[in-house]
Amino acid sequence: MLTMSLSHWVVALTALIGCVHDVRHRRIPNYLTFGSAVLALVYALATGGRASLAASLAGWLIGFGLFVPFFLLRGMGGGDVKLLAALGAWLGPLGMVALAFYTALAGGAMALVLVLSRGYFTTAFRNLWLLLCHWRVVGLKSLPEVSLENQRTPRLAYGLAIAVGAMTTIWRQ
Repeated sequence: MLTMSLSHWVVALTALIGCVHDVRHRRIPNYLTFGSAVLALVYALATGGRASLAASLAGWLIGFGLFVPFFLLRGMGGGDVKLLAALGAWLGPLGMVALAFYTALAGGAMALVLVLSRGYFTTAFRNLWLLLCHWRVVGLKSLPEVSLENQRTPRLAYGLAIAVGAMTTIWRQ
């Protein structure tokens, strides 16, 4: 039988609330992400001292560091990055790496389903090629035609992928 720690319960609840909010409103609120991150840091310090606080902070930094480049290139929303960082604060560095891996797998599968179901497959690969060519010539800079600014492209509520990644991470620990 799976027994879950308090940290796992908080990760699950935070991920699910973020997912529902993202699917419904296309946003993940700051009170959820910052509140969860601060709570994780305080909990770590109170229950494990400085070493636990350092691990919690490392998990937050890894979560932020892995995903902020996608935000800066306008391929991911800021709420997604903050949610991943907050969950990393609860899971610690190794848990955050697992969360990133499972979230990326879930996000890739969801993107493939979205692209195929909307008949967008050819356009998606054309946009990917355009983006790679743009990066080769200009460098790693956002390309508005294929970023979140383009309202014509199908959008994925990445909070769902994050929730799947979080549940998988908890299950595998």
